[in-house]
Amino acid sequence: MSETATLVPLTDLIPMFAAIGERDWSRFKELERDFANQHGVEVWEDVFNFRLKPALDKESDRWLLVQWCSAGIKSVKVVG
Repeated sequence: MSETATLVPLTDLIPMFAAIGERDWSRFKELERDFANQHGVEVWEDVFNFRLKPALDKESDRWLLVQWCSAGIKSVKVVG
């Protein structure tokens, strides 16, 4: 993870967690776009992969995956 990504304050991530928790895809995408415009795409990738995604509960992580892939996925099977 880049040093810049470690310096992003938690208060910048809280609205993203809230959008995910509320299952508000359009709000999450808006926040994601704003973050990438402000900090850069590379920093967003690091923050998402190493700070935001690992903190999600199983259902929220699954919901986010379904939203990203919804154009090609008709259903998601819960295994195990």
